[in-house]
Amino acid sequence: MNKVEAIVLVSGGLDSCVTASIAVREYNCAFLHFGYGQRTQDRELKAFHNIADFNKIEEKIILNVDFLKIIGGSSLTDSSIKLGSTEINGIPDTYVPFRNGIFLSITAAYAETVRAEKIFIGAVWEDSSGYPDCQPVFYEKFNLAIKQGTRPGSNIEIITPLIHKTKSEIIKMGISNNAPLELTWSCYQNEDRACGICESCKLRIKGFKEAGIIDPINYI
Repeated sequence: MNKVEAIVLVSGGLDSCVTASIAVREYNCAFLHFGYGQRTQDRELKAFHNIADFNKIEEKIILNVDFLKIIGGSSLTDSSIKLGSTEINGIPDTYVPFRNGIFLSITAAYAETVRAEKIFIGAVWEDSSGYPDCQPVFYEKFNLAIKQGTRPGSNIEIITPLIHKTKSEIIKMGISNNAPLELTWSCYQNEDRACGICESCKLRIKGFKEAGIIDPINYI
């Protein structure tokens, strides 16, 4: 098998799908997916497999980090918290505490092991929910931490190609790259037909409307 040059975190959502379409144009990629006890875990996993198969990815890694469900603190992992009902310091309850930091730490360990030099993640800041682990400065600092905490010469770098893009720009980029947007899943609540009312669905619907493109998935 050819050397893996990049690892792409693929949740199965719109942003990770478009990020993957960017990465596969330049690198030999492995796709990595995390299950963490989220409400739509099975549906997201299905989307991950479909996107990986579309891109003809041979190296697919699925990791279970369900301790995030045990820790709780998010309406995505704790069913006792009503989805989208509260905010803490302006951050929606759908925020999973330090999730991206945990994902990136694990991914960096894998990248160092297989000598991959790029980690792609579909983080978005400009047109998003305002999660603290989606800020550009977070990734700048995390890259410094990886450099300090890995073997000399590892040269691992986190790439966030969408971080300053609006959702409509991301959708247009996906169309240009022939990304399979019809295979993605964004809904936080349902696994059959998207609810259309959760925070993630609203951002998606708004993005497609502003892009002037019909959303290929079905809603209730």
